[in-house]
Amino acid sequence: MTELAALTKEVLGAFFLGGLLLGSITQRTHFCTMGAISDVVHMGDWTRARQWICAIGLAMIGFAALVDLNLINPTKTLYASARLMWLSTLVGGVMFGYGMVIASGCGNKTLVRIGGGNLKSVVVFVVMGISAFATLKGITAVLRARTVDTVFWDMPAGANLSVLGIPGLGYILGAVLLLSAIRHKDFWTFENLLASLGVGGLVVAMWWISGHLGFVSEHPETLDAVYLATNSGRIEALNFVAPAAYTLDWLMFYSDASKVLSAGIASVAGVLMGSAFSAVQTKTFRWEGFADSRDLGQHLLGSVLMGVGGVTAMGCTFGQGLSGISTLSLNSAVALAAIVLGAVVSLRQQAARLERTACA
Repeated sequence: MTELAALTKEVLGAFFLGGLLLGSITQRTHFCTMGAISDVVHMGDWTRARQWICAIGLAMIGFAALVDLNLINPTKTLYASARLMWLSTLVGGVMFGYGMVIASGCGNKTLVRIGGGNLKSVVVFVVMGISAFATLKGITAVLRARTVDTVFWDMPAGANLSVLGIPGLGYILGAVLLLSAIRHKDFWTFENLLASLGVGGLVVAMWWISGHLGFVSEHPETLDAVYLATNSGRIEALNFVAPAAYTLDWLMFYSDASKVLSAGIASVAGVLMGSAFSAVQTKTFRWEGFADSRDLGQHLLGSVLMGVGGVTAMGCTFGQGLSGISTLSLNSAVALAAIVLGAVVSLRQQAARLERTACA
């Protein structure tokens, strides 16, 4: 048991370190899914979108390599499923994408902004976490389970692109995404490469840590195979919606022995501290609050939509848009498309509102 406890601490420490690096990288490079979509919609600038595409490509290649080397079991990941939950991922994804625009960023960006002194993001994090927990185990969980979760397609072979039977599909898709980004000469800057390769590489590292380092084939008490320090009991990588809920739960019920640190909580703490350290080091740390009640209202609405939508879609821009999609999950593909759709609709509405205000 002593060795098991030590190994659990190693996994938690590795996820914290991964979060620390992610927070620092995203704060320095401004890596942001919502920002990437906004740049394309409003300015036609694909620079940050290519960072994101490149990170996905690297994560796909890395995940495929880990599977081929028998370092992780792809059927034991959080995103492995025999059901295509198309309505849940579609509705939840649109909600999350719409919400992250009016809340000024996704779950990871919210943590990065908190680290930079943004008090608005503290409110977003708390409300998103409460909404996510309610959708995991509370009133909106009942609503979710009785509505969108009842609509799905059974796929006994697995809701994954691997059912196509194309050898090396992860490598092929990953390479296509990588090349589509790096073929542009203006993409070859230190900041772009750090953002894309750093984020993609961290996703792969978390897959290895959770699925290989943290794997115990026979737990001394239950005699079952376990993946240490994960809330789901399966292999996890980076995600920032459900972990926000678990972080609040752990903080509020810290004295309850049943509430233990998990990989998700460790990564949340790491991103927060990494971004704060980077903001202070680069002298970009500054306090920021709400401009007025309208600003507060928009952020509250966006927070709720992200919490409810993120859990309903089974992940956020990192959970489904990077970690999940790297496994070639069809649920992740639907969720990612829905997140982008929701964000585009929200951005278009914001632009139209500003135009009407300017003309008034």
